Amino acid sequence: MRSLLKDWKWPAIAVAVSAFMLAAAHAFETFGHLAPCPLCLRQREVYWALIAMTLTGLVLWRLVPKRRFLVALNMMIGLVFVVGVVVAFYHSGVEWGLLPPPAGCSGEGPIDPMAIQDFSKPMQVPSCTDAPFYILGLSMAGWNGVISAIMAVLSFIAAGATFRGAVDMTAAD
Repeated sequence: MRSLLKDWKWPAIAVAVSAFMLAAAHAFETFGHLAPCPLCLRQREVYWALIAMTLTGLVLWRLVPKRRFLVALNMMIGLVFVVGVVVAFYHSGVEWGLLPPPAGCSGEGPIDPMAIQDFSKPMQVPSCTDAPFYILGLSMAGWNGVISAIMAVLSFIAAGATFRGAVDMTAAD
């Protein structure tokens, strides 16, 4: 575990996990014919933001390799994953009927993504209340929340390890 917390490795892992989550979502959409609802798209925005922020942070850290900058980057990564947890668990709450769906989330159900090419027909927005399937009692939104929570905790652990000096830095702070 300690080697994963070394210098740029944890932010790179966070980017890789985020890219994998986006790829999985797009694979379900494309091959599973599961059109995303507005809350599904909101969950994806968190990963896109994390990737952009982290890659920018890694470039800046490479220019000025200070330990405190890497601590801040790992903390920000953790906070972005916390936002992902909140969005995912809100979506799960909507699916379970525990929370009201936001405006625009009560669509007529899933649509065939291939039918979008006919622009003369109005596009239906899938409902945020309908989970397409459950695995071990959790929907895709629920699993997204679990993965985001694990990644947030690991990001905070990486920030703490970096702060305590567990990371071998090339430049002294």
